[in-house]
Amino acid sequence: MSAPFAAAFAEGDPTTLGARLLAQLSTAEGDASHGASLGILYVSEPAAVALPLLARELADGSGIASWVGGVGLGVCVAGQEVYETPAAAVMTASLPPDRFRLFGATDDPAADLPHRHARWIEAVSPNLALVHGDPRCDNLLRATVDTAAASGAFLVGGLVSHRCAEPLLAGEITASQRAANALGKAGIAGLLLAPEIAVATGLTQGCMPIGPVHRIDEARDNVVIAIDGRPALTVFYEDIGPALAQDPRRLGGVIFAGLPVAGSDTGDYLVRNLMAIDPEHGWIVLGAEVAPGDQIVFCRRDPDSARADMSRMLRQLKSRLPGPPKAGVYVSCIARGAALFGEKGVETQMIRDTLGDFPLIGFFANGEISRDRLYGHTGVLTLFT
Repeated sequence: MSAPFAAAFAEGDPTTLGARLLAQLSTAEGDASHGASLGILYVSEPAAVALPLLARELADGSGIASWVGGVGLGVCVAGQEVYETPAAAVMTASLPPDRFRLFGATDDPAADLPHRHARWIEAVSPNLALVHGDPRCDNLLRATVDTAAASGAFLVGGLVSHRCAEPLLAGEITASQRAANALGKAGIAGLLLAPEIAVATGLTQGCMPIGPVHRIDEARDNVVIAIDGRPALTVFYEDIGPALAQDPRRLGGVIFAGLPVAGSDTGDYLVRNLMAIDPEHGWIVLGAEVAPGDQIVFCRRDPDSARADMSRMLRQLKSRLPGPPKAGVYVSCIARGAALFGEKGVETQMIRDTLGDFPLIGFFANGEISRDRLYGHTGVLTLFT
């Protein structure tokens, strides 16, 4: 199906963000926001205090009642990234109102989605959900898995800011339903899309494997004791090479553990931090619990590896598209962006160079969501096709 999209971006005085965004939307594609039914809004942390008023101002000015998004650790649009100053990125879409559904913040989606949305889910069978999670949720991993299970949808999205009162946005904003009612915290919220809304999504890792996949033979909680029948640290040192092995102080932020996803046909793995090494016992300590029988692969994180995998993901996505994308949403780890590449706008420029110029907005996350899993150091690109 064909659906017009428009995007806008504004930075600076929070009190004028709404007016500037609306002015851009009114001229984009001959006022593509006219008749739009859905708005996606991301703001940076310094603009969080203005989110309720901004959402209401955008709803009133555009006539769009349905809004989803939240407060990112930063926001991005094509060629730009903003972290430390007030900024907002908005996208509008003209989608049939019965082909999407918003669900507000919940820490129990296994109960709340069937209770509130069962009839729509059963009738439509949504195939994708754009979701945002608050890191303060009691069990965010369970909430993510339960959201996927209860909706039947493939999830894309990420974790928003944990430093503001209500970082989640999902709901109706009208004269009788004020913007504050669409805000939430300590849970997961988002947008369900029907199969008729054509989308494609891809995930890029920020790391590249530097050795083979190993088997964990002995482990206790997050301590890896033995790998492939040998002390874990011995195998680790062999994979990372003598230069890094001789200077463990260089490992932080460079070497990570990858935990392959069971049953994945794409070689997918979850990247987890290396927390400590124990030379006396030959153990390594990870930022995740593992068990005997689990697989592990050690990975290196650097700009070249991230660029290479981003290029791979974009090429694969392009090969699957029926034509140029109509619009896109990109969720990137806060450890990527300028922090990884040394300059702003690298990722969105790579997207534009490979896929063309189209409305694109996104945010920087505390963690990324793809399918029903929480990732780190990754980028998740979702395209409307």
